[in-house]
Amino acid sequence: MRRQSRLARLARAAALGLLILIFSSVLLVAMFRWVPVPFTSFMLLDRIATLGEQRPGTRPSHDWVAWPEISPHAALAVIAAEDQRFLEHGGFDFEAIDKAWSDAKRGRRLRGASTISQQVAKNLFLWPAQNWLRKGLETWFTLWIEILWPKQRILEVYLNSAEFGRGVWGIEAASRHFFRKPAARLNPYEAALLAAVLPSPKRFRVDRPSPYLRQRQQWILDQMQQLRRDDHLGGLQH
Repeated sequence: MRRQSRLARLARAAALGLLILIFSSVLLVAMFRWVPVPFTSFMLLDRIATLGEQRPGTRPSHDWVAWPEISPHAALAVIAAEDQRFLEHGGFDFEAIDKAWSDAKRGRRLRGASTISQQVAKNLFLWPAQNWLRKGLETWFTLWIEILWPKQRILEVYLNSAEFGRGVWGIEAASRHFFRKPAARLNPYEAALLAAVLPSPKRFRVDRPSPYLRQRQQWILDQMQQLRRDDHLGGLQH
C-alpha cells in the first residue's frame, strides 16, 4: 500500500509538472504576441558556440524593428522564397509536405517543407537538431503561434529573428550591415538577395553572392512579381 501511495504521488507530481510546462509554453507564445522578442534560442546557441572567438563577424548583431519599419519588399521576398502559401495555410503546408515526400520516394533531393510559422517556432523556442522530439515540440509551438498570432505578427517576428549572415540576425541588422540603410528602405533587389541566403545563411554570402545566389535572387524577384500581381500581401497591413 505504501508503495502504491508513493507511485500515486509521483504520478500526480508528474502530471502537475506537465500541466505547468504546457501552461508556461502557451503563456510564452501569448506574451510574444505583443512583446518584442529580445533574442531567440538560435541566437543564444550561436552566441554560446562563438564565445571566445575573435574572428571578424562573430559578434552578434540584432535590432528589433516594428512592422511599419520593414520594407514591404522584404516581407514579399521571404514569402516568395520560403512559403508562398503563407497566408493560406494554418501553419503546415500539406501540399508541400506531400510533394517533398513524393520526391524523396522517387530518390530526388530532399526538399524542405517547413512553413514560415514552423521556422518561427523553431527559431524562437527550440534547437537545430533533427529528431522526433524537436519535430513534436515544433508542431506544438506552431499550432499555438497560429492560434494566438495574426499572420502579420508571425511575419514580423520571422523577419526580426531570421539569420541573414554569420551573427547577423533580423532584417534591420542585415539591411544596415550589408546595404548601410534601415530595413524600411530596402528595394526589391536587395530584399530578394537577403531572402536568397535564408536556406543557408552561413554558407551563402550577401556581400559576395555566387552565380547560384544571383540566380536564386532572380527567381525570387520573378516570384515576387507574380505574387504582387495576385495581390498576395493584400491581407497584411503596411
